[in-house]
Amino acid sequence: MSRIGKLAIAVPQGVRVHIGDGTVRVEGPKGKLERRTHANVAVTVEGNTVRIARPDDSRESRSLHGLTRVLVSNMVTGVSAGFTRVLEINGVGYRAEVRGKNILFLTLGYSHPIAYQLPPGITAKVDRQVVVTLEGADRELLGQVAAAIRRLRPPEPYKGKGVKYAEERLRRKAGKAAAGAAR
Repeated sequence: MSRIGKLAIAVPQGVRVHIGDGTVRVEGPKGKLERRTHANVAVTVEGNTVRIARPDDSRESRSLHGLTRVLVSNMVTGVSAGFTRVLEINGVGYRAEVRGKNILFLTLGYSHPIAYQLPPGITAKVDRQVVVTLEGADRELLGQVAAAIRRLRPPEPYKGKGVKYAEERLRRKAGKAAAGAAR
């Protein structure tokens, strides 16, 4: 039995879980999420808990058991509390601002500013023009958006200029001057 898959998912107050036709729909105060499930996994709702079961002990069923449990748990957490991802912008003249509801304007050292269109369900807040906080109910989509914004100007190893995750640790390299002094 999967150690992760056998754990029950507690459904908080105000969150509803619907199961039907191979899909799991979760509705809560932060939004609605829907995901198709694999045929080798059975999802059931028992009161205020959701349980995931597998029909046999095949390798595929075992791997899908834990994966499905984590995905459904992330859906329940997302619609009840939501997820956040924080990006930091480092560099002289590098900044960000939100215009309208869902357009993030980034100045990252290119000859033009970048207008990044946020997908529905993702919101952005900018603090001091260098800290971007992304929020959303769908953890997978939030991670993809954060990675796409980071990809616009990844941090470089010499001065650390670029867009990085707040928790990311950069490995800095010594420049040419430090390499010559070591001789």
